[in-house]
Amino acid sequence: MNVLLTCAGRRNYLVKFFQHALKGRGQVLAADASAEAPAFRDADESFVVPMLSDPAYIDALLTICRQRCVRLLISPNDLELQALARNRDRFLEGGTIAVVSSLEVTDKCFDKWESLKFLKACNLDAPATYLSLTDVREALARGDITFPLVIKPRWGTTAIGIEYPEDREELELDYLLARKRIQRTCLWEMSATDPERCILIQKRLCGQEYGLDVVNDLDGRHVCTLVKRKLAMRAGQTDRAITVKSDRLEKIGEVIGRELGHVGVLDCDVMVTEEGCYVLDLNPRIGGGYPFSHMAGANLPAALMAWANCEQPDTRWLQVEPNIVTSKYDMLAIVNDPQPTINPRLKTAVQQPVALAKCTL
Repeated sequence: MNVLLTCAGRRNYLVKFFQHALKGRGQVLAADASAEAPAFRDADESFVVPMLSDPAYIDALLTICRQRCVRLLISPNDLELQALARNRDRFLEGGTIAVVSSLEVTDKCFDKWESLKFLKACNLDAPATYLSLTDVREALARGDITFPLVIKPRWGTTAIGIEYPEDREELELDYLLARKRIQRTCLWEMSATDPERCILIQKRLCGQEYGLDVVNDLDGRHVCTLVKRKLAMRAGQTDRAITVKSDRLEKIGEVIGRELGHVGVLDCDVMVTEEGCYVLDLNPRIGGGYPFSHMAGANLPAALMAWANCEQPDTRWLQVEPNIVTSKYDMLAIVNDPQPTINPRLKTAVQQPVALAKCTL
């Protein structure tokens, strides 16, 4: 079985996780728009592909999958999930399972306003959220919310465009800057679909943040939820965490997994305060928090491959040992030698100019 990791970027750890799970029974391929992606150094074979915004991007992935007999395609990047969802059947026709949820699910998760409506329908708590500066001013005047607040893109990823105003002056300035700056980011294409309501304003919660890996099988049935308490953050990503056992948080994950019906892993953030548990984000892909579960005994790459083979995964792959503290750290890699493989059929697409720079997360 061969596995293709798209938008590989700096995710060397994912390459190694899948290689270890394969145990020599297949290869892990990496694709990225940059020939200098560090993950290329560890992949069995690497491919330079067009930018995400290039119309040739999906066709380039399909060509790799067909030529290299790829069985599983894994994406860790929010920005390509909708395109992959629209083309799931095309991949499947060639024998490749793109581990991505339906377009309905990916749309619902990427649009944070729609995510909030989904959570409300599931009777799950989320931060008080407003779509306009006028609504927030009125809520402040009524005393419905108080500072500090959070300003973030409605269609967002990682920490792009997030601000934390602590008074009315900062609120006005941060909101105007957010509206202006988002036009210069990779989020503008989606934000431009509703430019007057592309910025969300939320109550900033004070409490302990947790990360959930909400695991469904390839048919969208909930299997388990793995929980980590976040100990340190860096550039919007979990930098250090400890695995925990929490029936309350696992139940929240079960509700999300059952009602959403996503495919594979969903990365979810939850803030626990004195008032309760508030769901912050739903990201239907393997996230930056998964490595902490993996280091504590989980093996979702092996489980995904078992499901792809119509086999039952080992139950140990879907569990973590509690109280395991793991921290990320940086490493260096020479990225200009040897050069990655460039599929001859993709060279033309690689050289075409694109209008939007890819975000490598």
